[in-house]
Amino acid sequence: MATHALLHRVAETGRATVPFMLDGAPASALAGDTVLTAVLTQAAQLRRNEFSDAPRAGFCMMGACQDCWIATAEGERLRACSTFIAPGMALVTGRGEA
Repeated sequence: MATHALLHRVAETGRATVPFMLDGAPASALAGDTVLTAVLTQAAQLRRNEFSDAPRAGFCMMGACQDCWIATAEGERLRACSTFIAPGMALVTGRGEA
């Protein structure tokens, strides 16, 4: 990917790999990761703010602030901090749209 990951995994690397798509490119996470963790170990943002176009990466990390919404390739919105990654998910950060 063109941008650097915001998060770097330093522990728990022995879990099963979960393949998913991120902005049309193959990516992988570990079983039990939230979408937030899965995306931010691959990229520097979850999405772009719909009002300011600024990059967003979550805020409260407990599902209260509405800042971690991410879109699927099908147009569904997911709360990244409380949704677990699943095999074959296709997620869109919007970073290619800026």
